[in-house]
Amino acid sequence: MSASVFLITPPFTQLNTPYPATAYLKGFLNTKNITSYQADLGIEVTLELFLKKGLQQLFAGITTEGKELSENIKRIIALQSDYIDTIDTVINFLQGKNPTLAHHICKRNFLPEAFRFAQLDDLNWAFGSMGTQDKAKHLATMYLEDLSDLIMECVDNHFGFSRYAERLGRSANSFDTLYLALQQEYTYIDKVLINILEQRMATVQPSLVAISVPFPGNLYASLRCGQWIKKHYPTTKVAMGGGFPNTELRSLSDARVFEFFDFITLDDGEAPVENLIQYIDDKIPVTSLKRTFLLIDGKVTYINNKACTDYKQGQVGTPDYSDFLLDSYISAIEVINPMHSLWSDGRWNKLTMAHGCYWGKCTFCDISLDYIKLYEPITASLLCDRIEEIVAQTGQTGFHFVDEAAPPALMRALALEIIKRKINISWWTNVRFEKSFTRDLCLLLKESGCIAVSGGLEVASDRLLELIQKGITVAQVARVNKNFTEAGIMVHAYLMYGFPTQTAQETIDSLEMVRQMFQAGILQSGFWHQFAMTAHSPVGLEPEKYKVKKVTDVIGTFANNDIVHIDPTGADHETFSMGLKKSLLNYMHGACFDFPLQKWFEDKVPKTTIHPDYITGLLNEEEYTNAKPTAKVIWLGKQPEIEHFTKSKKGNTWEMTSLTFHNKQTTVNIKVNQDQGIWLTNILQELTPSITKAYTLQDVKESYEKAGFDDFELFWDNKPVNGLYKFGLLTL
Repeated sequence: MSASVFLITPPFTQLNTPYPATAYLKGFLNTKNITSYQADLGIEVTLELFLKKGLQQLFAGITTEGKELSENIKRIIALQSDYIDTIDTVINFLQGKNPTLAHHICKRNFLPEAFRFAQLDDLNWAFGSMGTQDKAKHLATMYLEDLSDLIMECVDNHFGFSRYAERLGRSANSFDTLYLALQQEYTYIDKVLINILEQRMATVQPSLVAISVPFPGNLYASLRCGQWIKKHYPTTKVAMGGGFPNTELRSLSDARVFEFFDFITLDDGEAPVENLIQYIDDKIPVTSLKRTFLLIDGKVTYINNKACTDYKQGQVGTPDYSDFLLDSYISAIEVINPMHSLWSDGRWNKLTMAHGCYWGKCTFCDISLDYIKLYEPITASLLCDRIEEIVAQTGQTGFHFVDEAAPPALMRALALEIIKRKINISWWTNVRFEKSFTRDLCLLLKESGCIAVSGGLEVASDRLLELIQKGITVAQVARVNKNFTEAGIMVHAYLMYGFPTQTAQETIDSLEMVRQMFQAGILQSGFWHQFAMTAHSPVGLEPEKYKVKKVTDVIGTFANNDIVHIDPTGADHETFSMGLKKSLLNYMHGACFDFPLQKWFEDKVPKTTIHPDYITGLLNEEEYTNAKPTAKVIWLGKQPEIEHFTKSKKGNTWEMTSLTFHNKQTTVNIKVNQDQGIWLTNILQELTPSITKAYTLQDVKESYEKAGFDDFELFWDNKPVNGLYKFGLLTL
């Protein structure tokens, strides 16, 4: 098919699901009646490499003469026939097309095993509760990783499944190294990539190729694509956009980059791409371009027509996942981490609840950039329209909302709309662990299909959380995580070490907080990141305020984001890296909680100052939170079975009502005075989300008093009525 715009994601992002940037742009172009075609070249290259014919060519092209090979590679080459004979079957399994193979794989005599299998955890320990399918996916992933090691050592040292030549792109202040690599002969992977690109270009015949580069690991492949297109399709224009240029290339000045691209756009792509198309069609002058770098008279020039405004989120259309090979993506489990397996296992439709971040204060974050700074939520109704449209298009009901931090009020509205429309989906997102996530809100989110949340606990220290301006405390995070966990929603914490001025004592105390949260069962997954200072964050913009020093102030001609810095008042952060990660792996598997923290570190570390029952004590404290009169009250449960009866005692009789409530797991019976029972039954019918009127707690109280009853709080906030939250009576 021919199209005006060819949208490309170069290798490699994820193997299990398409990166959404081009789907967002295609959805927008649909609203403008601009034809487009999109391709995820990462999955296409992977499928070309890892099939019987591909492996035969790979092994045939490896020359061992005169080379000193590792024992691992010698073993893989010796077993090449086993790899060639099993590869198609394994890929089919990882695509979900042959699930019964899992039993065969788990017997450990089907797949050839090399170095990666020597690093396996105790699989029964790791997957005992997760089942045969996940265990088999992990083993099959290790098998592919062994082949990846072969490619890296013998064929192309830039190769990596979720990144390609990332080392060349990461923090490349100068374009020299990349430019030199791009003058060399094509690597084996380059040839596979360019062969696929050549076929797609011949079919699509676009006037504009828009290449999305989300990560440093996509950069080299994007340049190779641009290089080939400009040589073989000199009249076709090539543009780059995406996360990498948005953060790294804002001060670009090296003209050589424009031997590979005609344009580089920043931030939201809709208006810039629309203007590029109009410019290419000679409908607008060059001065009308939006947030675009290009070469004018041999000099890198940035043009931003401020009269051209960005589109509102309600105007950008529904992401369009057509053209992708949706049934060919590969579900892999590389790391035994519950949240990371969500990232890499299964197909997730990506959507955004809100543009930007509603908080926008964290001092380590690029909050000065528009993609975070400009907050704009979408209505729950429009979100549900888009959800239904994407499910109809893809047949997939899993959604990953890729927000910086999903707003609790919008999550509540979305959950209610999902329940109201009876949409059956599974979804997860990133949140701030703030006090808005009450017990009842978490139960509502679970009912709507929420299966997991991830959020930044960062440095689990109140002093540092305040310095980060996270707007949360450790105690608050613990209580919120308890609410999520008890609702049946998995919690993943992003953890940070090495924030400016962080001491060794604070690092160890932070680890102790994390240990206690895992032991208390309120945290199921986590990952430690070392703090990185970036150019567009408050720390990067004002390092002296945070008592750190930049190593250099020189701005490079190519990528500028990560800043090398010295933290004179903090600890030697590097020394904690391995111990933090090793301890976390054990805690995630419910092991070694009784190990002294010193055991995880080779160097001497301070003893923790945190009481061993600190988190448990917080969780045991009763939280008396009076709901506001304006809080919404809803009933998600089924209507109860009703039975009226007379109660007698010492000659006195009372008319009573027995109400029996059923949910999917259990049953409860409550007995109340008959008049109150009749009122409660009627009000529950009124509180269902399908009813147009939304009741507040004040409305419910007024209804109760209008029926002639006194002491509403005594009836509503005490047994047996206050236990009905387990059956769907929620105050939000």
